[in-house]
Amino acid sequence: MSTAAGERADRSILDGTDPAVIAQAASRLAQGGLVAFPTETVYGLGADASSDAAVAGIFAAKERPSDHPLIVHVTGAQDAARFAREVPPVALRLMQAFWPGPLTVILPRREGTAVAAAGGQDSVGLRCPAHPVAQALLRACAAHQPPVWGLAGPSANRFGRVSPTTAGHVHAEFGDPVMVLDGGACEVGIESSIVDCTRSRPVLLRPGVLTHAQIEAACGERLWLPHEMDGAAPRASGTLESHYAPQARVRVLDAASLRQAVDARVREGGAFTVAVWSREALTLPGPGWLHRRMPSEALGAARELFAVLRDFDAQGAQQIWIEAPPAEPEWAGVRDRLQRAAAG
Repeated sequence: MSTAAGERADRSILDGTDPAVIAQAASRLAQGGLVAFPTETVYGLGADASSDAAVAGIFAAKERPSDHPLIVHVTGAQDAARFAREVPPVALRLMQAFWPGPLTVILPRREGTAVAAAGGQDSVGLRCPAHPVAQALLRACAAHQPPVWGLAGPSANRFGRVSPTTAGHVHAEFGDPVMVLDGGACEVGIESSIVDCTRSRPVLLRPGVLTHAQIEAACGERLWLPHEMDGAAPRASGTLESHYAPQARVRVLDAASLRQAVDARVREGGAFTVAVWSREALTLPGPGWLHRRMPSEALGAARELFAVLRDFDAQGAQQIWIEAPPAEPEWAGVRDRLQRAAAG
């Protein structure tokens, strides 16, 4: 039995490639319900972004503070004006370069729209996902009567915990009450890059798999970081100091420190289980140790990151030791997620 077929044995996990399932999901969303759906980054927990009551269901299910904004997923740049009162030229250039894809732009919010999804801010984060199931769902929602023009869709997990990259991960978080559209394992594996386009210059609030240089080239101007700008940046998803945290304690160590920590742990002995994720092949003692090889390239590591953390938790690891990623720009998104996981 395939992994997807096995996961669908849970009655709330449905085939996201089935048009009838997509229609059922769109109807549920139009009635104010919740549906978890795949994107190329992670699985999202979706609700009608224009319905504050429906969005409240997301906050309740995730146990997420209601002032922490959600990203609104739309079919394309043509729908941005439904939620944004203006689309600056730099934001339009970013949409043209990366939509559909793993980039969120923060824009001035249209008054009276998506108030709850924006966490009460006067800005709103918008993204057009590339995953075919997400695209099919958004189109079905727009065609529904009454139409649903955008889906608030934070990661489909309890607040602050490890993001889900398979339908089974979502079911493990919420169980049967949440309908889950199965679209397979997420191709990207970490959340989108977020660029604030509400100020005089574009600001990168959260890195992803798109590099700083790629985003800057699309902007056509310098891409700033939050500490370089005057005034506070808008609150944005996934930017808290502690986030993406498994149950086990996470430590991020350079290669030499990791080897030293392993050697010291072996000498000390003890009963707790240590899981290690490293690019370097390590010879570890048997009982009490788990090991997975980290891919040597950034996109592969991003794709596996959250699944590895969840797997180590499931195997009973009490500590997770991770080899620090390289300092190269393409690893920025992975470094960011690991730093926040370790802060938890």
